[in-house]
Amino acid sequence: MDQQQSLWQFMHQESAKLLQQTLEHIGLTFISLLIAVLIGLPLGIYITRNKKAAGLILGAAGILQTIPSIALLGFMIPLLGIGPIPAITALFLYALLPIIRNTFTGIRNVDPVVKEAAVAMGMTKTQVLFKVELILAFPVIMAGIRTATVINVGVGTLAAYIAAGGLGEFIFGGIALNNTNMILAGAIPAALLAIILDFLLSLIQKMSSKKRRAALWSMPVLLLLFSSFYVLPLGFDSKLLAGFTPEFMGRIDGDLGLRSIYGLKIRTVVISDAVMYKAAYNHKLDVISGYSTDGRLKAYDLAVLEDDKKIFPPYYAAPVVRTEVLQKYKELAPVLNLLAGKINDSIMTELNYRVEYLNQSPEKCARDFLVALGLYKDPGKEAAGDNGPPEGARRKETGSHGTIRLGSKIFPEQYILINMYAMLIRGYTDLQVETKTGLGGTKICFDALTNNKIDMYPEYTGTALLAILHPAQEDIRRLAGNRDSVYDYVRQQFTEKYQLSWLEPIGFNNAYALMMRRNQAQQLHIQTISELTGYLKK
Repeated sequence: MDQQQSLWQFMHQESAKLLQQTLEHIGLTFISLLIAVLIGLPLGIYITRNKKAAGLILGAAGILQTIPSIALLGFMIPLLGIGPIPAITALFLYALLPIIRNTFTGIRNVDPVVKEAAVAMGMTKTQVLFKVELILAFPVIMAGIRTATVINVGVGTLAAYIAAGGLGEFIFGGIALNNTNMILAGAIPAALLAIILDFLLSLIQKMSSKKRRAALWSMPVLLLLFSSFYVLPLGFDSKLLAGFTPEFMGRIDGDLGLRSIYGLKIRTVVISDAVMYKAAYNHKLDVISGYSTDGRLKAYDLAVLEDDKKIFPPYYAAPVVRTEVLQKYKELAPVLNLLAGKINDSIMTELNYRVEYLNQSPEKCARDFLVALGLYKDPGKEAAGDNGPPEGARRKETGSHGTIRLGSKIFPEQYILINMYAMLIRGYTDLQVETKTGLGGTKICFDALTNNKIDMYPEYTGTALLAILHPAQEDIRRLAGNRDSVYDYVRQQFTEKYQLSWLEPIGFNNAYALMMRRNQAQQLHIQTISELTGYLKK
């Protein structure tokens, strides 16, 4: 019951944002649907007259339908940038197949005797189409539009990935923040929207033949009306445009802290971290939320603004492992700790740069780094004259043939680290390794760990503190800025609450940061977040 009240309280608190996102979602759905109807309906009619083109057009629309939605959005970004245009384009392409196919099927299934009778009565081909074929095929055509609508409502949640708004903002933010209420606040309205729209369209589909003609002509008007629901974010007369990730938008050490501590008021769009750096480089965004060790800082010549009021806590990386696994395999902890203190901020930034900009594989970067440090050992081989593994590690122990399941979040840094750990385990122990990379955000990785789906993944102390433990404000203020205090706190809490063990920190601090293009920051004389706030207030 408390959980239900908590959800409704959250939705009540965020009602204004929820309303805006719902309107955006309806608008995106129907703009793309309107375009799909305007193009798909004529195409469906055309292929009933030109059977040779039917296979080609239906095949092409079918291929578009098989492309994963994330991939399709990714293809759109280089061509159309970020925002509503690529999102609408992707949704339009997904809506095409059911509309074309059902138009084709509906008209083809009209009784030929009826069409012959219409022609015998003196009707032209155009009159037969509009007064006979489309009227009789109307239920089948509407079934296709209903299918396209439901598809667009579902796929439309991904529009937040490229700063187009919609209910996906809550869903992505909730996944990243381990916040079930936030996920449900986006998922429930999206599901209800799909059900309601499908029901309303079913009523139109079931109209009597006398009303179908009016419905057919009023359909574009209705689609245009719902399309107008798409509204751009209002409320800020801002000189600059910011792009923040869904996770950053909902965190105390993120947008909430920027507004409450710094008083920062800037027009903001929600965007995936996979595309926001390139968007800043291409002048689509002026300010972004990034990560201090990200290789794209170097690739796109971005400047990190100094957090002069210290709202970003330390984000030191360390392996988090199920305690029972460490107890079962005594050789595991010393091997994982071989990386402890070995990677500082500049090294991690360079490794990320090699993967993100030079397109080197995470495996190659991980292996090259371990070789350079003398830590790499070829699995199954003992070098002649080997004096033993580095200090702290143990040689392979015969009889220890278990499997360690390594997980990672969905960004290059985690891929690099998890490859390093996999290579160390294979080189220094007889344990087998199974990797499950790209698990998404914090919630997915943490739930996988606590539910015994993985045995270990790299985590960050600041994320553990704010996104998982959710301590009281006085504890956050007491711990803020102190690396060792935050680490000791999360290590103790994870052991007591979840039976999870934090091993020694790797060494680098991948903290949140605000970034701008370096030349723009220099031109505006902005070096700190406070100076950014002051510039926006001028």
